[in-house]
Amino acid sequence: MSAALAEELQRLEEQGSTGILRAGDGEFHLARGAIASVGCRRTIGLDRLAVEAGVATDEDLRRARAGEPGALLRRPRLETLARLSAYDAAYFLLETGAAAEFVPTEEHWLAPVCRIAPHALVSECARRRRPDAGPWTADMVSTVPVSPAHRARRKRTVLTVGQAEVLAAADNHRTIADIARELGRTTYGCLVAVRDLTRAGLIEAPESADAEPRTRHLTVAPRPEHGRHAAPQGGAGYAAAQENSGTDAATPIASARVASAGKPIPPLPRRVPSPVAPPTSGRHALVEEASAAARTPAATTPTPGTTARTADRNTRGADTYSWTPPVDQPWQQVDRALLIRIRTALAELA
Repeated sequence: MSAALAEELQRLEEQGSTGILRAGDGEFHLARGAIASVGCRRTIGLDRLAVEAGVATDEDLRRARAGEPGALLRRPRLETLARLSAYDAAYFLLETGAAAEFVPTEEHWLAPVCRIAPHALVSECARRRRPDAGPWTADMVSTVPVSPAHRARRKRTVLTVGQAEVLAAADNHRTIADIARELGRTTYGCLVAVRDLTRAGLIEAPESADAEPRTRHLTVAPRPEHGRHAAPQGGAGYAAAQENSGTDAATPIASARVASAGKPIPPLPRRVPSPVAPPTSGRHALVEEASAAARTPAATTPTPGTTARTADRNTRGADTYSWTPPVDQPWQQVDRALLIRIRTALAELA
């Protein structure tokens, strides 16, 4: 509570001043030291309360502000609504530390029916500052939207009519002041309802403006710089990979890429398929014989009894159906450290 504003109100009460004390986003209307009305832009004010309760119409209030209240001042519920509006607005104004400025003016039209001692108003606002108020503070009523809980606790909760209305109006967009304006109720009453619903687990607690969103970070050990095929070092990551691994750590993992130290790790080498042996019958058998003869370092002597026709047929077959099997490429050694890091990263993501 603003001690400076409370002291200024008590000073004006002792002097019996009449005028307007402006502070923050509202003002106090004093008549001979007593408070006749309090207005705040975060509250709906007496006009809305009186219209919602059926005590006055918009035309009655317009004439009263023009200095012609007429029979409106004789309505018994007007004093009750005027006091309720004054306490509602004063609670939020006294919570601000803005500088106050007093301007002498004429008496407010509510002065004949509403006279509140400033010390009584300050005492009531101090009583409303409960220590178990929870995370919702007075400065959040017009800045933080009210969000219903995504998952309520499984227990039976009995709600009042006011709490049920506030809970139904919470839509992740309306603030407490917006809900009060929508329902035609006091802002402090809606603030109390939101606090009770938050303790019951039906409304999400407000988040502070400086809270950072919680994200999940994945840390991957950098690649060793002393060789691609270096042996993995012992440690927690290596032990976890060995413990969680049901097979050999060098088992290939297809299409695995993990970004490490800003450089993409190349994919694992693929095994070159073994050559398929050609058919061993017909013309392909002759081609195989010719290819084998061509790969032989020393020339072979034709078998006696082989005719020129057979040799000519072998030569034509080699020219027409030449087929040389590809050279078998051996396996490249797998980077064991890379496989262990990939397995550890996948285990963390699971």
